[in-house]
Amino acid sequence: MADRPIRIMDATEAHLPALVAIYNQAVRDTFSIWSEEETTLDQRRRWMDIRRSAGLPVLIAAVAPEQPSGESEIVGYASYGPFRDFPGYRFTVEHSVYVAPALHRSGVGRMLLGALIERARAAGLRRMVGGVDAANSASIALHTSLGFELQGTLEGVGEKFGKSLDLAFLVKRL
Repeated sequence: MADRPIRIMDATEAHLPALVAIYNQAVRDTFSIWSEEETTLDQRRRWMDIRRSAGLPVLIAAVAPEQPSGESEIVGYASYGPFRDFPGYRFTVEHSVYVAPALHRSGVGRMLLGALIERARAAGLRRMVGGVDAANSASIALHTSLGFELQGTLEGVGEKFGKSLDLAFLVKRL
């Protein structure tokens, strides 16, 4: 799979089952999403409809099919939305990036986050925030390599699987 080209593009409704699978795997197996409840296709559809109607991007990473007549495989997705729901934060967004486990540390997350940064710049936004599990050194390294600065850690603000979690905030000037 790693030798086939990866394209970043806007998600469509046809991509929703893959987004649900990637999201639910992260819920079940990681501390990337601080919830223990999986999502449904209808919930993700509403989420995507809200993003689209607000003019916010939902991007996918698609691996080219092995055969010309085959379908691309969705291996990651990313989006951003409002950081906080007050007018004073209107130029700041918070992003999410999720990659299928088989392609962790393959560059897919970097491609998705890079594309989100470009979309945010084009939209005239000024800051992008990433809220990351403070123990996720790979995600923190990815963010800092793309110019995000660690601007604080909130200790013990989350919990999942009975474990207390710290939240690192990384911010990028756009």
